Order: sequence, then structure tokens, then C-alpha cells
Amino acid sequence: MVFSQADGLPLPVMEGDEDSAGLGSHARSSSSCPRNACSPSSSSSGDPVDMSFMMIDYLKDAMKAMDMMRSHRMLTDVTLEVGSELFHAHRVVLAAASPYFKAMFTGGLKECEMSRVKLQGISPTAMHKLISFMYTGKIRVTENTVCQLLPAATMLQVPNVIQACCDFLERQLDPSNAIGIAHFAEQHGCMELSRKANQYIERRFIQICQEEEFLQLSAHQLILLIRKDELNVQDEKEVYNAVLKWVKYDEDNRYRKMEDILAAVRCQFLPPKFLNDQIQKCDVIKKTPACKEYLAKIFKDLTLHVRTAVKERTPNIPRVIYVAGGYYKQSLDILEGFNIDDKTWIKLDRLIVPRSGLGCAFLKGHFYAVGGRNNSPGNSYDSDWVDRYNPILDEWMPCHPMTCPRNRVGVAVMDGLLYAVGGGECTRYHNTVECYDPEMDKWTLVKSMHYSRLAVGVAVVNRILYAIGGFDGTIRHCSAECYHPENDEWTMIPPMNTERSGAGVCAMDKFIYVIGGYNGTQLNTVERYDTDTQKWEFLTSMKVARSALSVTVLDGKIYAMGGYDGHQFLKDVEIYDPATDTWSEGTPLTSGRSGHASAVCYNCGTQDRGLAMDAEPSLAVTSSQPASTSTSAYR
Repeated sequence: MVFSQADGLPLPVMEGDEDSAGLGSHARSSSSCPRNACSPSSSSSGDPVDMSFMMIDYLKDAMKAMDMMRSHRMLTDVTLEVGSELFHAHRVVLAAASPYFKAMFTGGLKECEMSRVKLQGISPTAMHKLISFMYTGKIRVTENTVCQLLPAATMLQVPNVIQACCDFLERQLDPSNAIGIAHFAEQHGCMELSRKANQYIERRFIQICQEEEFLQLSAHQLILLIRKDELNVQDEKEVYNAVLKWVKYDEDNRYRKMEDILAAVRCQFLPPKFLNDQIQKCDVIKKTPACKEYLAKIFKDLTLHVRTAVKERTPNIPRVIYVAGGYYKQSLDILEGFNIDDKTWIKLDRLIVPRSGLGCAFLKGHFYAVGGRNNSPGNSYDSDWVDRYNPILDEWMPCHPMTCPRNRVGVAVMDGLLYAVGGGECTRYHNTVECYDPEMDKWTLVKSMHYSRLAVGVAVVNRILYAIGGFDGTIRHCSAECYHPENDEWTMIPPMNTERSGAGVCAMDKFIYVIGGYNGTQLNTVERYDTDTQKWEFLTSMKVARSALSVTVLDGKIYAMGGYDGHQFLKDVEIYDPATDTWSEGTPLTSGRSGHASAVCYNCGTQDRGLAMDAEPSLAVTSSQPASTSTSAYR
């Protein structure tokens, strides 16, 4: 039993405390203690109860007294000489606060017998603050003192001050100083601060590379930075442009290093048109024939669709699955985000207009909702609308519309362009395809497919766009075809084993996965196409048959979400692991729906608004998402 303290009174502690016997014995031997003072608390045998007292203010008062004695040089037994200043102190206090001093005064060194010790490598200002901390437990860290204080605390091994300096520097992290703080932390062995500073640099690379610290990096430091998988960039052009900016800062001395630096840029993920422009127009590339040859080789491999062993960057930042629209009794205007790390859904800014049968994708930091149908009471029309969601602001903005309305459209990203494939308008079923340039806010028709395809599934593998299945108004297709942007042509590929529309389609590595769908009945079967061998194979089926579902890829797994099973609208989510060919249950949607669409975004940090982020989100993954819907009323 412990009583509360008031007005500085000591706290009684019940018997059993390790010091209770001594204190109790002392209390009993006192001649001034009344014989029956403890009688109300006596045990049944009549023996008094022992009590221990914890004097909360004792240590503070004692240290305050020692600090006062230090300032008046009372009982001090050592003098520290730091620069031109002398500091009088008590060895026992220094040794208790610092393993460095403990070793000095108790380890048999010559300083054990010295009354005056000279210290090197510490500033008087830092020494004054550290000695004050050792006596008071208080430390004030400022921008002007932290660079002196941290090295001194590290040398003298004062962990509390080291932590205080690290906490201070962590709170000071900014794009203008993050590189310097990271290097400073590494120099002094502050590994946790170094880790956090480097993570800050990775997450805010776009802002960091605009700062003077970035331009002052050595070539070796620059290469170490841009090699990181974790760089949070929208596309590889941002890394390439940052490198060019670094070279041009001191071009005469740096352009010769461009060859080694360029090898650290993942040029295999630069669009061929951009590569060709650099080869033809970039002065730095023209100065270095080896760089020109290197980029030309990559350009050739890209246009010939040679598979690369280079992996895309995978930022170590929050991952969010966005799910938009859908159908449940009527078209929905829902936008929700699923945080894969804490497995929670959050509602975000609603679509401008309810829509189902839409297609979605992430492109250059924005989430695009394309086409679909507004099937609401009093309204039923197919849409050519394109809206763009900004995760930073949690708001939608309209973009230039497509050339025609497209309901149940397939949407994918390739070479930094957004492709809208097939779909339909009323009883018209499209074989047309168009692509959107976000920088120009412009749609352009490309070559049409061989077949009209409503509720088509699309995916991109190795810069080739695949269109799979769908409905042409008469039959559901098992056929599939692929588009080569170099010659603007569609080529038929081997058909699926099962005709289906409204399937979930996505790409992972060299494979295209086709999941569920409708062929007169809802399907739970899964097929996979190997783009190298050009062969289809069946995989383990889903647990629940469904059409009009949405699929997306994250962390090497496929999320199959919602849909219609022939009787009800589903909210359940199944997750497929290709490594084990198994399905498992995922966190369900907040409500049942079909005809929705989804895409993955890697975002940096959290802000107050929804899943908005504190730096521009990146296009780290753009899993090709079909407008996977069933063939009637999004059932």
C-alpha cells in the first residue's frame, strides 16, 4: 500500500521493501517515539509494522547541493583544463555520469592521482554544458551548440546528452540540411539518427536534389544515394535529371564522371522517347561517347522489348491501395484508401460524379478515374470523363475528356502515358484505344484492336500492352492481343483456356494473371500467361466465384477485391501468393460492390487530410487495372 504525497511529505512503503528492516529497526530504537504510535497498524501478534520512506526530492536536493558546492569549489577534488578554461568538479560525480571519467579515475591510469587533468578535443562551451548536466540532469541544445555538444558527449560517453542531441537534430531535419545531418550522425556513431536522416533523404529525394547540399556531394556519395531502391520518385526521369543537375553544377570537372554515375541510374525504366532525346540533344551526353553508347544500347533493348534484370525501385514508405466507384443498387461515388501497413480503410474525397465500370491507374503522383457509367435514379449514361485525384490535397480535378464515352474500360500505364482500351457506349462496343499525356492534358487515338472488347482486362509487361477477354455484344472472348507502341500495331496472342469478360487482370514479373470473370456464370478460376513462352496455365482457383471484381498487385501478391458472385455484391478480399499458389483471406472492403477499380500508390509520410502525404507521392507501382465488371447491371 502506497500513500500519495502532498506538500513534499515522504511516501510510506509497505513492509517487504528491501530496506524496510533497517528503517524499521531504527524507528523502534528511537527513544522519542511514543510506545503506541503505530498501534492502529500493528499486526495481530502485537508487533509494530515496519515502513520504508522514499524521499522523492532527496536526490534532486542532494545533487543541487553538490552543484552549489562545485560552484563554490567546496570539496572538489579534480580540476579539468579545457582550452584556456578550468572546471572544478567532484570525481565521483563525473565517474557516475560518464564511463570515460570512470575509466580515467578508477582504471589505474596516471589521472587517478592527478588533481588537474587536461582534456583535448572538447570546446569549453560544450564542457561547461556537460558538467552542468552531470550535476543537474538538465541540458539545453541549440543550433549553435549541437555541433560542439554531440562530439563532446560522444567522446565522454554521456548517453543522455547524445540522445538529446539526436532528438534535437531529428526535429531539425529539412531538405536543406538532411544530407549534412546524416553525415554528421555517421561520423559520431549515432546510427539511429543516421538511419532516420537517410530515410528522410530517400523519402524527399525530389526536394533534396534542389538543395545546395545535394550539389556539393562527391561523385561517390551521389552514386551511393541514387543506387538506393528506396528513393521515392515518380519515375526514373527525376533521378536522371537530378544527376544532370549535379554534373552541370561544375560541368568542366564533373562530366568525365558521368559514365560511372549513369550506371547507377535505372535507365531501363526511362521511356524510349526520352532516351532518344537525351542521346540527340543533351550536351553532357554528347561530351561522353561511352554514355551515348550506353544509352543507345538501352534504347535498342527497350524498343526490342528485351527483358531487363534491373528491378524497379521500391520506396520504403506507406503503401496505399485506392478503390474508386463501383455499383451497389446504383453507381457509387466512393473513394477509399487501404493502408497495407496497418490494414485500415479510410474514406477520401468522393468522386465528382458517381460511376461504375470505370478504369483507374496511378500516374506521376495522381490517381486517375477514367470513363465508366453513372447509373443512378434519374440518370443512366456512359461517360467520357477523366478525373484526377491529388493525395496531397485530398481532392479531385477534371482532366480533358476522352474522345468518346467508355463504360467498363480497361486502363493501364505505359511509358508515362495512360491508355484507355475498349469499353462501350450504350449498345456500341469499342475496339478503339486512346492514350493520355498528363503533361499535355491531351488524348490521342492509337491503332484499334482486332476485336471490340467491353469489360476487357489490360496489363503491361515489358512495355507491351495486353488486352484480354471481354464482350463484343455477341460473344465473350477467350482471345487476347497485345500492342507494340513502336509500330502502333496490335498482334494476336494465344487465347485463354476459358472465355471471360469482367475478369480481374494484372501483371507481375513476366506473367499476366486473369482472375474470375463471367462466361454465362461467375467464375472462380485463375489463368496465367507466360509472356516468354506464350503459354497459358491454370492456377489455384479463388475460394469465391466473382465477376466485376478489381485486382491489384502489392508486395508480390495479388489482391482480388469485391465483385458479384451471381447472388450478392461482395466485400470480401482474397489475396493470392504466387510463391505458394495459394489464396488467403484479406481485410474486406467497407461495403459490397462490383464494377469498381483500384490502383496502388506509394506515398511519403502522413498529413492531416485523409491519406494525403507530406511530399509528392510517387509512381512506384502502376499495376494495370482493368475495369473489371460483369455484363449486366454490374451484378
